[in-house]
Amino acid sequence: MGRAVRRTAVQSAAAAAALLLAAGCTGSAADSGAGASSPSAAASAPPASPGSASPGSASPAVPAERGSVRVVRTLAENLKSPWGLAALPGGGGLLVSSRDEAVITRVDARSGRKTELGRVPGVSPAGEGGLLGIALPPSFSSDHLVYAYLTTRSDNRIVRMAYDSSKPAGRQLGAAHTVLTGIPKGFVHNGGRIAFGPDGMLYAGTGESGDTGKSQDKGSLGGKILRMTPDGAPAPGNPYKGSVVHDLGHRNVQGLAWDPAGRLWASEFGQDTWDELNLIRPGRDYGWPAVEGKGHRAGFTDPLEQWHTDDASPSGIAYAAGSVWMASLRGERLWRIPLDGGESAGPVQAFLKGKYGRLRTVLSAGDDKLWLVTSNTDTRGTPERGDDRILLLQVR
Repeated sequence: MGRAVRRTAVQSAAAAAALLLAAGCTGSAADSGAGASSPSAAASAPPASPGSASPGSASPAVPAERGSVRVVRTLAENLKSPWGLAALPGGGGLLVSSRDEAVITRVDARSGRKTELGRVPGVSPAGEGGLLGIALPPSFSSDHLVYAYLTTRSDNRIVRMAYDSSKPAGRQLGAAHTVLTGIPKGFVHNGGRIAFGPDGMLYAGTGESGDTGKSQDKGSLGGKILRMTPDGAPAPGNPYKGSVVHDLGHRNVQGLAWDPAGRLWASEFGQDTWDELNLIRPGRDYGWPAVEGKGHRAGFTDPLEQWHTDDASPSGIAYAAGSVWMASLRGERLWRIPLDGGESAGPVQAFLKGKYGRLRTVLSAGDDKLWLVTSNTDTRGTPERGDDRILLLQVR
């Protein structure tokens, strides 16, 4: 069956399902399948990042020997170029950013009803740039701030805006206040994922904007993972004094996620051969452009796992049920990477292959649930009726 036929079956089976953000639901039949990639050499668990939760401070779930994915329901449809996703506290719904429309929309977690918060000023969409990642700080319940990574006419930058749901739709975002400027921009390789870590610091994945030399230049913010305070200052304990640079040697970081022990994981676009999932440590060099994938070269840190670009082209990642889950654009599938601490716990697996097209963002919905955002209206996909959409998954 084609994607549209399969989607209709999934949606019909889930039409009567009640959605609770962190509770189990009934819905469509299970969807499972195995991927083709052998586990890589073991990577030892890292020391804690400065200020982050230390490994061992939580007990990560033991991943099942074989994983599974069940599509519980389709929460929302007809989204335009969705990119970033953030969950409002207390089951208050989801915020989703539109790369090309430069708007942020709230999606009700039960009904799927969409309410536009407003347009983010200064966004200059082109190619892979536009309104990209969004994140909510740990203090959101008191300050109601929304952070956004965006492309302007001159650079990529991070801003924050106050969100007031009591105002009319389209006027619920306050003025954009700059947090960090000067991230290199390009038609490609803009990075864009932002997230608050367990240490309360703001992390950002950036790209080298098509200029490979930026990845190894400690004075450039391109091709890095950045770590900063919520106000945009270099975070205490960063490896380079007075710098927001946390680590370097990346081509285009697209996903950031932490496991319960405080380890930071990142997905990265390769060039022609290997995409990567990296275990991130402060001050490490992940090799680009000297190395793509596992180079086994002194001075560079190899990825935990790698994929051919046809099978992945990874975007967002999330941790759930003992595994990292990685959304893939060109690969049109959801990868499961089971973990045992900082090592692989078994072969990776692929799910939903070709069923929903390009997959952009995945976000934990609590326990064994994930939110998954498709990306078929980004000019590189083939949109079908209902695209783009947010799905609720149950995983193991």
